[in-house]
Formats: sequence, C-alpha cells, structure tokens
Amino acid sequence: MRVLAVTNMFPAPDFPHEGRFIQQQIEALRRNRLDVEVLLVNRRAKGMSVYSALPGMLWKTVAQFEPDLVHVMYGGIMSQLVAYVVRDRPVVVTFHGSDLLGQPFERPVRRFLSAWGVFASRKAAKRCRGVVAVAEHLLKYLPKNVPRSHVRVIPCGIDLDLFQPIDRGLCRERLGWTHDAFHILFQNTGDQVKRPQLASAAVERLKGLGVKAAIHHLRDVSYDQVPIWLNASDVLLVTSHHEGSPSIVKEALACNLPIVSVAVGDISQRIERINGCHLSAPNPVDLAAKLQLVHKNPCRIDAVEELESVSVDFCARQLSAFYKEIVGRKMFPAST
Repeated sequence: MRVLAVTNMFPAPDFPHEGRFIQQQIEALRRNRLDVEVLLVNRRAKGMSVYSALPGMLWKTVAQFEPDLVHVMYGGIMSQLVAYVVRDRPVVVTFHGSDLLGQPFERPVRRFLSAWGVFASRKAAKRCRGVVAVAEHLLKYLPKNVPRSHVRVIPCGIDLDLFQPIDRGLCRERLGWTHDAFHILFQNTGDQVKRPQLASAAVERLKGLGVKAAIHHLRDVSYDQVPIWLNASDVLLVTSHHEGSPSIVKEALACNLPIVSVAVGDISQRIERINGCHLSAPNPVDLAAKLQLVHKNPCRIDAVEELESVSVDFCARQLSAFYKEIVGRKMFPAST
C-alpha cells in the first residue's frame, strides 16, 4: 500500500527535533511494509503563508506518487485543505489534542488562530474517510455526524529501544545534578496550557514541607537526551489544563519513572493502576502532598503491562490495519 503522509511537523536541518514522534510513526509504518511518502508543510520555516501553496503541492505530489491513501497527521487548517483538495482517494486525519481543544490560555491572536484551527478540524473530520484520535476523551469533541465506525483511537507510540531504565546516578552525573535533592521533571514547552505557574507553586509548597526539592524544566533538550533527563529524575510532574496523549508520560513509564499528574488527557487511564504514580487535584496543596508521597517512598515503578500498547511498532500495526480497512471500504460521497 502507498501512503502519502502530510505533516507540518518533521525533523529538518534547522529544527532537528521537531516532530520526531511523527518521524518515528512513519518509520514504523515503513517497517510494516507500507510505502510512505512524506509531504512536509514547513510552517515552522515559512509561517502560515505556506498553506496557500498546499493545494498545488498536494496535486503535484499525488500525481507523482499515486498513493492509495492520504494521511494528514495533524488537524487544523492543514487537515481541512487536504480533505477538500483530495477527492479521488481516501483521506485520514489524526487529531492530537489542541487541534480539537484549542488554546484558550494563549495570547489573543493565538487564541483566535487556534479557534479557527478547531473549526477547520471539525470540517475535516466530516469529510475524511477515517479519523484517528490519540486518546479516547477527544472523541467527544468530534462532530456528532462523523460515523463512529470511521474513527479509531490510536496513540502515537514511543521508541522502547531509546526509552528504557538507565542508572540514575550516572544520569545525574552527566547532567551535573546533585545526589541529595528530590529532582522533579516538568515538561515546559512555553505554552500556558502546561500551567508552569501551578507546577512551580506545588514545588514551593513541597519545599515548605521540608523537602529539598529541585524542579527541572524540560525544554529545548535534544531528543536523544530526554531519556537521560527522565532517568535522572525522581518524578515527572504534569499540571496541564488539557492534553491529548502526551508522549512524555509514555516515555516516563518506559523509564520506570513515577508520575504525579492532574487528571488530564489519557494520563488517568495510563497510571491509575500503577503503584508509585499518583493523580492529584489541580492545586498546589494536593500536588505537593502527592509529590511528598513519592519522596517518602522512593522507588522505580513497574509499568511493563502498559508498555506493549505504547510501543511505536504496536501503534503502527493498528494504523496499518485501519488503512487497509479504509481502502477496502466502498466509497461514499463525502460529508460537507
């Protein structure tokens, strides 16, 4: 099967770590004997104007590659354009979170653009032959007239060869972290949806309880160094207002790192049965109390039962099966 993957996130010379999870998914699909061509809509380098050139790029690439199916790997304006331009073969769209939920905590211009993106996502969902949501809770944000038989929940998997337990002491030495502090890892992308102020307030509260705590903001760290940061830490802290299926949580589980998180995205389902992980109310007092539990009972968790379902190859097999179902399905006129 020939698949054209359309994405606005992919590693490039200027941005080598951009969209690594998309690259890994495509590589896993290729290992699953699919012929995958990538069409990069380079929004990072060219800005929003790149979307005006997308129809022409699509027509040219489809004519040259002749895919059986087109998979647009993120929602928003890009997905709507692909769904409206490609009319002679199936189109699949994957929704990751903000493309259906918006970005209500950002600056006004960004809020407006994200709201426009959500509107475009919903339009695309109604026209596409297949819809993939990375987490179950995103399904309720799809339009009601999208047939549920055309929808699958398939997360983006992670590389279990890269993310695995490593000696904590060695990792701390590589990063120059002390051995006598309680090290808390927080993924700070710069987006206010992550609620960094809440994370900082929880850590300050924990310090007030007598814990020698240090928070480390995971940002602009090269991808191959992320396992070092995870294994050097005592706990991963998540305080986001909303999420899809965050890769950092699955990567932490693969490194056997305890997690303290608010109930957001699919995190509750992933950690609720794992000893050493804790769900918290979204306030500094409860977050600090849950962090203190991890501090009092230091351990590496056992997430082995969770790992198979989050491996990139397992998720690629699910996606490949969905492709085959869609291509084999009788074509009906697209919704408007």
